[in-house]
Amino acid sequence: MRPATITASRSRRELTIVWDDGHRSVYPLRGLRAACPCAECRGGHENMGVVPLPEDLSRPLATGQSDELDSIDAVGNYALTPHWKDGHAYGIYTWDYLRRLCPCGEDHAGDGSGR
Repeated sequence: MRPATITASRSRRELTIVWDDGHRSVYPLRGLRAACPCAECRGGHENMGVVPLPEDLSRPLATGQSDELDSIDAVGNYALTPHWKDGHAYGIYTWDYLRRLCPCGEDHAGDGSGR
């Protein structure tokens, strides 16, 4: 599963991915910041690799965390790294992570599992 297009809108405060299978995922920037997959945000390396859930998008932000997007960088052909206004730029959001995080309530894995 790979994105066909990726669009970030600061004014709408959302990231939109249209996947190569035609599925459209719209992520609130606040939710993406809350669901940051880095070790610091996950609470240590022992919590890395946890399968994301759409509910992760509604976790509260910690004091001082910004949900204002500064920029986004591609990481090879497999992920994105958002750079937030608070200087945080450690989360590597893989395509699989983002697809599973999709807030639409449909097949998040893209594999027919309903997850």
